[in-house]
Amino acid sequence: MGRIIDKAFKNGYNEGMEDQDFLAITIGENIARLRRLSNMTQSELAEKINYSDKSVSKWEQGNGIPDVRILLQLAELFNVSVDDLVREHKEAPVMPKKTRLRRRIIISLLSVGLCWLVAVVAFVFIGIIGPDVPNTWLAFVYAVPASAIVVLVFSCIWHYRWVRIAAITVLIWLTLTCIYLTAHVCGAEIGLIYFIGVPLQILALIFFVPWKSLHPNVPRE
Repeated sequence: MGRIIDKAFKNGYNEGMEDQDFLAITIGENIARLRRLSNMTQSELAEKINYSDKSVSKWEQGNGIPDVRILLQLAELFNVSVDDLVREHKEAPVMPKKTRLRRRIIISLLSVGLCWLVAVVAFVFIGIIGPDVPNTWLAFVYAVPASAIVVLVFSCIWHYRWVRIAAITVLIWLTLTCIYLTAHVCGAEIGLIYFIGVPLQILALIFFVPWKSLHPNVPRE
């Protein structure tokens, strides 16, 4: 930790105030900025590094400096270098939460709409080049799990855990439904395929539900 602080001091962090106080404030501002960009609350960040939200709040207010191990952990979590955590940044204006949410909803709807546009194009194209091709309506059936995949991808990018769990659930059962309908129109009855969804659903709940946050351990201060 001493080498990191010394390096920070040499880079000009001592203008107008005590070096260590300035470094603490700088690190705190960077943690808060990166946490907001990652769409995490203080409690969620604390859970990921196994510390209390009080500690995260203390760091962000500049009332303390995380040790080297935590700085390395934070750098890895936010996909930045330790130097990015200790350097002063001119913070860009933070987009209001409602505006950010509205923009993300629009992006998601446009992406889902693109899935359905592809389905329409496929339906029309097949109808033109092969008017005798049966069951072209299946293009719309497969657009439903494709839409779930889009929602799943965005929920992972934006860290919406419960939306991600819902998208995985919808994806599992709709994919099985698509397989069943495809087999049904081909003359095969595979109703038992839905039993595959049970272990898949259990695995999804095991791996994606934040059980630790539901039953948290006592975090370190």
